[in-house]
Amino acid sequence: MIDKIIKLKVEELTPYVGNAKQHPQSQIDAIKKSIEQFGFNDPIAVWGEQNIIVEGHGRLAAAKQLGIKEVPCIRLDHMSEEERRAYTIAHNSTSLNSGFDLEKLNTELASIDLDMAMFGLEEQ
Repeated sequence: MIDKIIKLKVEELTPYVGNAKQHPQSQIDAIKKSIEQFGFNDPIAVWGEQNIIVEGHGRLAAAKQLGIKEVPCIRLDHMSEEERRAYTIAHNSTSLNSGFDLEKLNTELASIDLDMAMFGLEEQ
């Protein structure tokens, strides 16, 4: 379904006006730190001729604040408009449906020298 990752200019992307996911500045700051530390490793999903964002609004906001001019994207043009809208909600909600195994998380965090608090993670 997804052939390849493409690069698009940030001004070519159209935020979906019906996107219900909130992106507070604290989350965008964590995304920015992640991009700075690890690179832009999670493409933004776009749909249609206007490159409507299906998922990746927070990454787009972070990219703009970092002055990034082009971002990796994947096209989801195989979806109908209804499927695209449903997937936007599904994609944003699936990560909310689970938590962390705190013992494993704390073990991992303890073995990493990076300040993971800048990504919104601290030992529990």
